[in-house]
Amino acid sequence: DVTHHGRTNVSEAPFDLETTDRLLSTTRAVRRRLDFDRPVPRDLILDCIRLSQQAPTGTNAQHWRWLVIDDPAKRKAVGELYARGLPLLDEMAKTARDEQTAHVYRDARSFAERLGEVPAIVIPCLEGRLPPDAELVQVTTYYGSIYPAVWSFQLALRSRGLGSVFTTMHLAFEEESRALLGLPEDVVQTAMLPVAYTLGTDFKATHRPPPETITCFNTWSD
Repeated sequence: DVTHHGRTNVSEAPFDLETTDRLLSTTRAVRRRLDFDRPVPRDLILDCIRLSQQAPTGTNAQHWRWLVIDDPAKRKAVGELYARGLPLLDEMAKTARDEQTAHVYRDARSFAERLGEVPAIVIPCLEGRLPPDAELVQVTTYYGSIYPAVWSFQLALRSRGLGSVFTTMHLAFEEESRALLGLPEDVVQTAMLPVAYTLGTDFKATHRPPPETITCFNTWSD
């Protein structure tokens, strides 16, 4: 089923690889090109969540819960809470390892100032809180039970002309956000996904190092 180059033979693949690869390689973290003025229908968000439910989960336990915030007053309040992390973004921009990374933090700062204006804010949650002394295997299984669904949700958004960005800065103020959103104590927020239609859909793949430079086979090597 593969060519001698190791790539799947397009004629034998179960999907249209050109379209699939374009979706996977151009689903960006979108901040500057979100349409703050165009409403996002609830049914569309539910369609994307429905697709996300097909993602694999650790121990096959679907403890997902999704909180969608589209009330203008509550979005504004969430945005104000999120903006309290602006000093953290400023500090990260100052200590960034390169100019491209610093630019990302500066974009994130500009976006944080307007987060409360996005048409919808989606917060993926998990029911059941880990104990403070949870072992690594428990932690990775726990978050591994929601993040594949999050990525599926973002891919579904992209395929429908919408964008989002995975962010967690509001969790620096977890208790305040819990109170604001009315979350029970045993429900854990795992991310925040601002959702909006994008201004244009012509996103491109970004530069990444060749896979050979970051991949080892069978044992670790520098």
